[in-house]
Amino acid sequence: MAHWVLARWVGQLRRLALLGVLSAGFASAGGYCAGAQSGVDLELVLAVDVSGSVSEARFELQKRGYVAAFRNPRLLQAIQSGSQQRIAVTMLQWTGPVLQVQVVPWRLISTEASMHALADAIEAVPRQLFGGGTSISGAIDYAMSLFTVTEAKGARRVIDISGDGSNNRGRPVTEARDDAVKAGVSINGLPILALDPELDQYYLHNVIGGPGAFVVAAASYETFADAILKKLVTEVALAAPRPFKRSAKLMARRLRTQAAL
Repeated sequence: MAHWVLARWVGQLRRLALLGVLSAGFASAGGYCAGAQSGVDLELVLAVDVSGSVSEARFELQKRGYVAAFRNPRLLQAIQSGSQQRIAVTMLQWTGPVLQVQVVPWRLISTEASMHALADAIEAVPRQLFGGGTSISGAIDYAMSLFTVTEAKGARRVIDISGDGSNNRGRPVTEARDDAVKAGVSINGLPILALDPELDQYYLHNVIGGPGAFVVAAASYETFADAILKKLVTEVALAAPRPFKRSAKLMARRLRTQAAL
């Protein structure tokens, strides 16, 4: 009996040790351990269009663009320029009003290794949705739900919408946008102008919103990689400045202006 109890106790210790190793590996790869909270400069949801207008070739061009961006040292430099020197990122694919799926779970990005691990994860993810219309509003609503399942606590929360068409399913996109902005989330847009040369104007007036919101357009799927790198660097840079130095300069400038009056 004593031998059985001892063997069971040793087995439990081995399982706990294995869980510890797995948890450490998960954390080092940029994931989160349960119950841990992490301060970050930015919580970023990448929402990728996989609606019917997106062929397999176009999907691959989008994916390669994201992969290249998260292997680019310019993006790492922007991340490490922040006060927390790290961001949290997740990715979803979207199409119709109730057709969204989180394809890459939340990850902490703070080093070259963690950034490249995210690039590898994106590269390994296949397309999981096909057709169903273009519901930007559905993508925004689903993205909002993802902020509730991350342990990261960001100074800014941003949804990054990329797509090649206007909202044609689900509730009005302006309603989804306004609800997100009221909750303190900004929405940025990366319209792909391959099918609609004026889609950037639609995104500007109907999709983006919140503090610092902006649009970076890709003229085609072939130029998507350049556009997404520029967009990600800009998004991170908006969250990155160290507030103390800038606020001190601003205070000094205000004091000089007041003294001159």
